[in-house]
Amino acid sequence: MTIDRSRLFQAFKYVVYLLLAVNVYLFFVEEVLAAKTQFPNGVGLNVMIEAYAATIDTAAWVVLLLMFELETYVLEDEQFTGPVTWSLHTLRAICYGFIVYAFYGYMANLLALDGMTPLANVSDLCALAGQWSYSTTLDEYSAITAANCQSFSTATSFIRFDEMKVVVDLQGQKDIIALAWVDVINSGVWLLVVVVLEIDVRLQERNRYEGAVLYASNCIKFVLYALLFCAAVYWGINGDFVDFWDAFLWLVAFIFIELNVFEWHKETQEQATVTTGT
Repeated sequence: MTIDRSRLFQAFKYVVYLLLAVNVYLFFVEEVLAAKTQFPNGVGLNVMIEAYAATIDTAAWVVLLLMFELETYVLEDEQFTGPVTWSLHTLRAICYGFIVYAFYGYMANLLALDGMTPLANVSDLCALAGQWSYSTTLDEYSAITAANCQSFSTATSFIRFDEMKVVVDLQGQKDIIALAWVDVINSGVWLLVVVVLEIDVRLQERNRYEGAVLYASNCIKFVLYALLFCAAVYWGINGDFVDFWDAFLWLVAFIFIELNVFEWHKETQEQATVTTGT
């Protein structure tokens, strides 16, 4: 029995894309639970992006990923008619709008942490049992009970979140702020990645993706992907599994897109060689 490596590779690629789509649901479940504590009066349109930044961000990225897959692998050059190109560009523009909107949401969440203030007259977390929640990590909260209070923290001073009956100790506050910063940095770096990738695709369409431009693009993306890898490692150590898993899958997915662009560039060069030779 012969294994078609090309088909196996494509199957693996689309499994990764499917898992990223599943992550939209996983983030939605997490954020719905967190929103019950963050916004007890309900999530209005004015705070929608703060409540569901990861869900909106991931959903927009999944659609954008599929657009890149269509343009760099699925569609042949002759299929880029006016309506097809216009449709792809319009849908991508909408995705970019949501991605920038999500970046704003991560920034808003980070700035909201400035509203944390010391909780007065409480030196034992168990004193808050049955009334307050504890922030176990960024955007994850657990009700404090007499049974679990000691497992959360044995500190003697605590910080409360603005307008929320949620507390955390000093070390927990530092960890949460660091994770919020990683969210912002990761989102910003991904925006830079797609800017470079968009330039790559446009240059490839015009047969100008070569020489110094190709070298500069690869150098820039090496630095950007290294930063994203560091963010994934940080989440793996200090964040939750879903954040790490999502970051890992996105790196794998965009490796596929980079391979698509590489193969596209190679095919263009081969066609140019054949044309020149004839």
